[in-house]
Amino acid sequence: MKVVDLRSDTITRPTPSMRRAMADAEVGDDVFGEDPTVNRLEEMAAERLNKGAALFVASGTMANLVSLLVHCGRGDEVILGDRSHTFFYEQGGSAGLGGIHPRTLPNKPDGTLGLNAIEEAIRPDNIHFPRTRLIVLENTHNRCSGNPLTPQYMKDVGEMAHRNGVKVHVDGARIFNAAVSLGIDASELASEADSVSFCLSKGLAAPVGSVVCGSHDFIDEARRARKVLGGGMRQAGVLAAAGIVALTEMVERLAEDHDNARRLAKDLTGAEGLSVDTENVKTNIVYINIDNNDISSNDLAERLSREGVLLLPTGPKQMRAVTNYHITANDVEHAAVVIRNEMNNC
Repeated sequence: MKVVDLRSDTITRPTPSMRRAMADAEVGDDVFGEDPTVNRLEEMAAERLNKGAALFVASGTMANLVSLLVHCGRGDEVILGDRSHTFFYEQGGSAGLGGIHPRTLPNKPDGTLGLNAIEEAIRPDNIHFPRTRLIVLENTHNRCSGNPLTPQYMKDVGEMAHRNGVKVHVDGARIFNAAVSLGIDASELASEADSVSFCLSKGLAAPVGSVVCGSHDFIDEARRARKVLGGGMRQAGVLAAAGIVALTEMVERLAEDHDNARRLAKDLTGAEGLSVDTENVKTNIVYINIDNNDISSNDLAERLSREGVLLLPTGPKQMRAVTNYHITANDVEHAAVVIRNEMNNC
């Protein structure tokens, strides 16, 4: 049976050229800074984001946690969206492991936080309050339809934060999706950020890893934070080699994923018992709302899986589809037909 897996872009498998690069990678002990392939990946990443240095880490969650641990001490406060990945999906690691106090603000449908709301949330110097140290933005915003945040918005937040003595971290897990969607260089979206992370193992199709970018001093501290979290890797060049291919071969083709996501949203428009906000499909993420009271997202996911279409329930009446390297236009058309048929049978 044909299987179309739309649960996430994390299901991508390494490309043939990644596998060859991994097999041929020159390696050394990265904890000693002696893995030449890791060093090359970090140099490339820092250059792509126009930052002083970079650090290869095991995952996006580790990338965000390392960044927060560097920017904030115990009892300090971070401002972030109530629908952000860092707040929603990372097990409260910054609080549990770093003693960092989260202050959430409501994300708007486009993934942004109100500028005035952010500035008003920054604490004054008062012994009763935690110190506001950091603002976290997510670009693209996963739970807000994969929306890309514009360079002007990113610049506005950065300038306001720095005016108030606060740092900015960008969870840029899919920042290259944002850049391709907006037709700009990814560095424009991080120009005002004190640190930015991005995933290699989502749309860029590498098997493992994320990268954190920032100043040399920031990365020196991030390397210490990575070590205490158990993230020091040895001959990690076999993984970094795939990341190099991801950056050199897989960025521009993200536009294909965006086209397929828009095609899926269009094909589902008007489907019985479903609603899709086609105007908000700007990258590779499509949220599908179930309007039929007789079926839940878990039930529909189970029924679709038996027909070879995999979607991810993200709420009782909501599902997510994410296009990726392995999904073709024909796959999208097939998935839409299967989804429509299942809804007609409800």
